[in-house]
Amino acid sequence: MNVFDTHAHLNDKAYDQDRDEMIQRARQAGVNLIVNIGFDLTSSRESIDLAEKYDFIYATVGIHPHDAAGAEPGYLEELAEMAQHPKVVAIGEIGLDYYRDLSPRPVQRQVFLDQMALAKKLGKPIVIHDRDAHGEMMEILRKEKLGPVGGVMHCYSGSWEMAKELLVMDFYLSIAGPVTFPNARILKEVAAKTPADRLLIETDSPYLTPIPYRGKRNEPAHILHTAAEIAKVRGMKKEALTQMCAENGRRLFQIP
Repeated sequence: MNVFDTHAHLNDKAYDQDRDEMIQRARQAGVNLIVNIGFDLTSSRESIDLAEKYDFIYATVGIHPHDAAGAEPGYLEELAEMAQHPKVVAIGEIGLDYYRDLSPRPVQRQVFLDQMALAKKLGKPIVIHDRDAHGEMMEILRKEKLGPVGGVMHCYSGSWEMAKELLVMDFYLSIAGPVTFPNARILKEVAAKTPADRLLIETDSPYLTPIPYRGKRNEPAHILHTAAEIAKVRGMKKEALTQMCAENGRRLFQIP
């Protein structure tokens, strides 16, 4: 198996008791690449530390919309410095979250825009978090035009109509554990219809656990259940699906 978990939070405190064992289980399951995602300055540094410890783990650095209100002056300079590390492959997780609204919406928007500008300056793709903010997210992306750096819509949750517009903008779509839920009709449609060269898979560990582990802590080894469901709706073998998505992830994140 050639499996690439393109979005995980392995530095989360949920793994403090068994992190090394959990990572070993991922390797045993065939997961040979993981991108660990930063969501504030501290977690971004921790993500780099993990990438330095494990040769198959890469890192992103960024400020999540939940943490946008805590972004202090100089944060962009710190992100830019961290992004120079050879194993930092993207700016993220960045975006808008109008579901929990843990940061004021105007602050979320400005921090998102500032980090998009940084990504364009550095030539790094972006990893986007978009929850209950589809309309405004699309307005921003239409206006700002990322250009060749591109990016991925992490844990995609929109419609196929929205997906088609994102694909025209050269975005990748990443599908997570919820695609395994019986009522995930729209997400299964997106998973089935997304072009072969634009589809990614992820766990968002320790969150979004797929069936049959729903309700328990997620981890990268569980990505095989997500891959199996996507392969089913696409009429593919699971091994071919994971290989295809791994090649797409390497291309987006420029991993040799």
